[in-house]
Amino acid sequence: MQRKLHVKLLQHTWDPETLVAAAARLCYSSADIEELVERMTPAASSGLVEMLLTMGHESPIEHVSFTFGIEGVSRSLLAQLTRHRIASYSVKSQRWVRAGSFAFVVPPEIEALPEARRVFLAAMEEDQKHYDQLVSLLYERHLASELASGKDRQAAHASAEKRAFEDARYVLPNACETKLVMTMNARSLHNFFRQRCCNRAQWEIREMAEQMLRLVRAVAPTLFGKAGPACVALGRCPEGKMTCGRIKEVRARYRRGLQD
Repeated sequence: MQRKLHVKLLQHTWDPETLVAAAARLCYSSADIEELVERMTPAASSGLVEMLLTMGHESPIEHVSFTFGIEGVSRSLLAQLTRHRIASYSVKSQRWVRAGSFAFVVPPEIEALPEARRVFLAAMEEDQKHYDQLVSLLYERHLASELASGKDRQAAHASAEKRAFEDARYVLPNACETKLVMTMNARSLHNFFRQRCCNRAQWEIREMAEQMLRLVRAVAPTLFGKAGPACVALGRCPEGKMTCGRIKEVRARYRRGLQD
């Protein structure tokens, strides 16, 4: 079963730009914190947030966070995503959840080539068959062992099943779909977008990053108004001779609000 990427902004810090602006203002004010927040108008918040980002003074933006629900991504993407360490992740477990009729992600280049798609889908079917066979074989062995140890059938079944899933999952492919909840603060998100919105990022994580950016821009337009790949966010490409060579095209697309 093929799955498509879906990202939802589940929750975020209330009034993020006001909070960032008030936190920054506190550093240079003798006023009480509540007073600073109450006096912070939308225009003042926006102006101060923009100044912070222009100056590269990013520590105040760590006070706000964004939580995403992400579905239809591969385990291959997960390996890349968790390299971003200043974040919190809760991921669907392959140890505790059986991969029955597991969903998977098909790369666009494979999808576009009929023969490649046929080979890919055949591989997914074979992986499912081997996974199911391993679960069955391992479960029977573990169940006998658990019953012999004196456990009642219900407890023995639960333990044997979990132990079977734990080892059978090794045959599952990188394409296997997973789901996760992820929380990042705004500073980490800016770093994430600089790296993963870049044309040189892998296609799947780039698509996810762009969906995330659209969502956070809707609730914090100043805070993320200039976020994106480094050529947009920093005004230069750091990739050197590895550059995609399409900086003008990328910047134009971001000015259009990521409209293709």
